[in-house]
Amino acid sequence: MILYIVRHAWAGEHGDPNYPDDALRPLTAKGLKRFRRVVKRLAKRGFAPGSIATSPLLRCRQTADALLERLDKQTTLVELPELSPGAQLEPLLDWTLQHGEQDVAWVGHAPDVGRLMAQLIGATADQIDFAKGAVAAISVADSPGAGVGTLLWFVTAEMLGV
Repeated sequence: MILYIVRHAWAGEHGDPNYPDDALRPLTAKGLKRFRRVVKRLAKRGFAPGSIATSPLLRCRQTADALLERLDKQTTLVELPELSPGAQLEPLLDWTLQHGEQDVAWVGHAPDVGRLMAQLIGATADQIDFAKGAVAAISVADSPGAGVGTLLWFVTAEMLGV
């Protein structure tokens, strides 16, 4: 199984007075457009999770929707409260195991995405700089768990030239 970890794309600034409820802070138009280009490039290279789990916060949901636009029509999308800020590995692994052999994407927030990736591959979170709109692919073989993942690739928009 491949587990993809995705940090939400470029959103408005934290603390923007136009969004007193941070859960409603959206992606910027430029950020959404840029992330769509990232997904287009990745899809051409085989990026194809069968399920996407996203934080219910608007910026993550918009990022997940952008993923869904480019993927197979059979891909399912689920809002998962466990991906809200402060996400922990165990509940996410439980949800992922329910999806069997299917490749899965988690769409979440920093610093959680970097910490989750680090836990899966047996690294420390301070070793990972998870940029906005970045995507990591981690092979977790038969059963995902802390320290059992192998990092296959990790890309940013800048690396892809978008």
